[in-house]
Amino acid sequence: MTDQTESTPTEVDRPKPSIRHLAGTTPAAKKVAGARRNPSAVGYDGGTAPRWLQVAAGWSWRMLIVLLAVALVFWATSKVLLVFIAVFLSLVFTAVLRPVVNVLARALPRGLAIVVSFLLSIGVVGGIFAYIGFSVAGQWETLLVEFNDGIAELLSYVEGPPFNITITADDTQGWIDAVQEWSQANSSAIASQALSSVGSVIQVFIALALAVFLTVFFLLRGTEMWHWFLNQLPARARESWHTGGGIAWYTFSGYTRGTFIIAAADGLMALIALLILGVPLAAPLAVLVFVGAFIPLIGAPLAMVIAMVVALAANGPINAIVVGLVIAGIGQVEGHILQPLIMGKQVSLHPVVVAVGVAAGTLVAGILGAIIAVPLISVAWAVFARLRRVDPPTDFDELDDDGEPGPPEEILTDGEPDEAYSG
Repeated sequence: MTDQTESTPTEVDRPKPSIRHLAGTTPAAKKVAGARRNPSAVGYDGGTAPRWLQVAAGWSWRMLIVLLAVALVFWATSKVLLVFIAVFLSLVFTAVLRPVVNVLARALPRGLAIVVSFLLSIGVVGGIFAYIGFSVAGQWETLLVEFNDGIAELLSYVEGPPFNITITADDTQGWIDAVQEWSQANSSAIASQALSSVGSVIQVFIALALAVFLTVFFLLRGTEMWHWFLNQLPARARESWHTGGGIAWYTFSGYTRGTFIIAAADGLMALIALLILGVPLAAPLAVLVFVGAFIPLIGAPLAMVIAMVVALAANGPINAIVVGLVIAGIGQVEGHILQPLIMGKQVSLHPVVVAVGVAAGTLVAGILGAIIAVPLISVAWAVFARLRRVDPPTDFDELDDDGEPGPPEEILTDGEPDEAYSG
């Protein structure tokens, strides 16, 4: 029994993880390697970073790369901003004109249908501007008189309580003289600003010409161009790009056409209301309401304020208040009737996302950024929502019967484990 007991193999002590690779070596070798005092000196470190730190580090460097890529895109876009504007306008023109071209192409060759659609659009836009010009020319003298009377009425109003501000003719003449002196002192700066404005106008015409040129090709051979681009990609990526591109164009074209229709409806309702209320320059103000519909959150209030100022100067405060209420009512009709009816669920963004997007776009690119922020965010979200894999939703109420999250019951307030938990 003793022999068998002595011959029974005993459990060999396993080396520590930090010196496991030195098992079987002599103590002198271990001492030379420094394994006793500094295990990491031999190329093996038994300690690892916490799991949460590894995950945070992985997300951090990935987010840095993404932010760097986004910054690079913005930087490259700023260098070719004119081209970017032209491409964006061409996509807008294509989205608006493509249904008209498709209808005309049933009876005409597609090239001729494109020419006819361009002529019709130019005629509509030219007719609107001609009507505005004639209306301004016909009402300009009357408007100046009414505006001067309105300003005088405002001055007499602020002279009484609660403002008690007195503005005399000498004060007005002093302001005019100050403006003239400033103009004379800054004549060179004003001239240079005028020259730069001329250059900006030339750039606008160049961008419009390039946009029209691109629109013709997008309407004529847009599908073939897209298929050619897809065929240049690896075969495994073509399906995802085709799906993402399809949903992107569906969202962008739906947003553009819907916004155009809603803006036209807002402008028409504003024109009718302003004509009924007898507000001068009704046509230019209606066009301002039309343009304001393309700028979310900013355009409609700005158009309302300008229309109220004109109504105040021409017809008095009561008429201005009525104009403000009417334009605000048009905004409510747009938000609760026109938007759901025309847009549907093509563009469904939370108002918080719209507000943050418009603010960010304004800070980055001014009024242009405010206009293009919402369609770009809508397209990005639509593509992401289509291509992502969504896990089933979690019913968080079932995770806690009380409905209120709290610390585990076995953990006490003093940090000591519960007796039932500690065994």
